[in-house]
Amino acid sequence: MNDEHAQLCSSAQWAEHIQTEVVPWAMDALAPPALLLEIGPGYGAATEVLRQRVQRLVAVEKDPELARRLQDRFAADPVVDVQEGDGTQLPFPDHAFDGATCFTMLHHVPSLELQDRLFTEAARVVRPGGVFFGVDSLGGPAFEAFHHDDVCVAVDPLTLADRLTAAGFDDVDIAVLAMGVRFSGTVPAA
Repeated sequence: MNDEHAQLCSSAQWAEHIQTEVVPWAMDALAPPALLLEIGPGYGAATEVLRQRVQRLVAVEKDPELARRLQDRFAADPVVDVQEGDGTQLPFPDHAFDGATCFTMLHHVPSLELQDRLFTEAARVVRPGGVFFGVDSLGGPAFEAFHHDDVCVAVDPLTLADRLTAAGFDDVDIAVLAMGVRFSGTVPAA
């Protein structure tokens, strides 16, 4: 993540945007899962609001420095467990979670193939009937320019439903608004 992007993602304004607009929009009409996996929490803006909506939240962050910061920040929180790990190789057994989510991080996954592996891993660790949901930004010239010298693989909302279905989700829903693309999919009942 370049310095300008890191500054935005760690800012109070970004945290407020995530907490008051993005997470509520993503969770609209979804019952909060009791045990939720958050993939790629970054600076923890979504973690802060998710922890208030679930009984238990496990957050997996690939960046070692960010993972340590979040571990320190939530060390005394009985709801949140932060682990360093990779969303494309989750260290959990099958069907370990009631749901999984990721917020504004998919474009940081360095290829479509790795994004698809992340989707497949989410489908593997969510129990049958559980949901995978989230939000990501829409691509475009300004978005790509903001991510200069950074990984930026925008999620195409026109192909996202097929990709989530191929990863193992049913009842896939995609919604596009100015703030980005919201998605959800359900792991089929056994």
